[in-house]
Amino acid sequence: MREQQTLDEALNNNKADFESMERRDRAFTRLLISTLMRRLGQIDKAINACMKRRLPAKMADVRDIIRLGAVQLLYLDTPPHAAVSTSLDLARGPKLSGNKPVMNAVLRRLSREGKDMLAKMDESQDNLPNWLWKKWVETYGEETAKAISLSHLSEAPLDLTVKESPEEWAEKLGGVVTSGNSIRLPAGTGDPVFLEGYDEGHWWVQDFAASLPALLLGSVKDKKVGDICAAPGGKTAELVTAGAKVTAVDSSAKRLTRVHENLERLQLNAEVIQADATTWQPKEEFDAILLDAPCSATGTLRKHPELGRIKRSDDIKTLADLQRELLENCANMVKIGGTIVYATCSLEPEEGQYQIERFLKKNRTRFERVPVKPQELGNADWLEMLLTKEGDLRCLPCHRHDEGGMDGFYACRLRRIA
Repeated sequence: MREQQTLDEALNNNKADFESMERRDRAFTRLLISTLMRRLGQIDKAINACMKRRLPAKMADVRDIIRLGAVQLLYLDTPPHAAVSTSLDLARGPKLSGNKPVMNAVLRRLSREGKDMLAKMDESQDNLPNWLWKKWVETYGEETAKAISLSHLSEAPLDLTVKESPEEWAEKLGGVVTSGNSIRLPAGTGDPVFLEGYDEGHWWVQDFAASLPALLLGSVKDKKVGDICAAPGGKTAELVTAGAKVTAVDSSAKRLTRVHENLERLQLNAEVIQADATTWQPKEEFDAILLDAPCSATGTLRKHPELGRIKRSDDIKTLADLQRELLENCANMVKIGGTIVYATCSLEPEEGQYQIERFLKKNRTRFERVPVKPQELGNADWLEMLLTKEGDLRCLPCHRHDEGGMDGFYACRLRRIA
């Protein structure tokens, strides 16, 4: 968190240690850290209530050890003696071991009084950074902001996109068909690499909401399609499976390694190019472009709750500037009559509808917005709730919450007219 890394990045940077653990211990490690990130606001509030003075910044490691014990006591139903002893075992060396009495006292009190402390808190607001809560209230209203926040407090189900036969694969894997080729497995399914069909490339992991922007391109069979900012490759796979001739572009060589690996496992072919998409241009214009722009990813806190703690409000402006450059350059990559779908997994309007308003104002003679119809997303009646009055896609994490929700996504379809 202090190094502003995602959990996946942190685990990858400690890959040898992590992969040497038993499979069950790896799963518990993820659960431990993810639950701590989901509930960090309440956990810190409870810890502070147990101390006369807050721990200074230089004692951040002490606080982290207490946090790891607290999350087990308050949310994971770990027996108190185990949660306390394993936490204190982490306090090695003279700097930390001298603080064991404080750690022990706080954890013992939390084991006795912690649940009563939690009952007096507002879990929808206390677990979000204040700037993010205020922003969502301003954008969506307090009721919806509360629903969004609450949707982040449970582990998300596992969504897969299958190449074909979704009903058959849903039955094999113990899931249900969400819509189209997307199937959903229960939360707690575990590491997908151990599921049937992974090694054979029958499916890939992709949140249901993330599978929708590609549908806005319509039929892409035999069309030349640019997947801009393509890593890790889920949308590339979706487009290739639909019959498109895909060029996948990303600026990161490291992230493109994932694209190559996924395409190889899925036995799919696409042209993969490392380039800066704010300036790169194809040799021939594309029939269609899917721009899944880099963003704050605040729509993905269900799966990556740590993002709420490592992102800052200033990041949004920086990312919005990058998104604007990408969209302006993509405008010159597509044929007249061709389509651009702009998408972000952000809940912030600066990275969604405000970008489109600015772009259309500047390019009113070159591009037009093409509203999306509900039936383009699938056959289910409830899909209509995912569309704005302008006809853009706007998924919220609280949509279909009782069925597991979905990531927050925004997408707009544009057509080049001149």
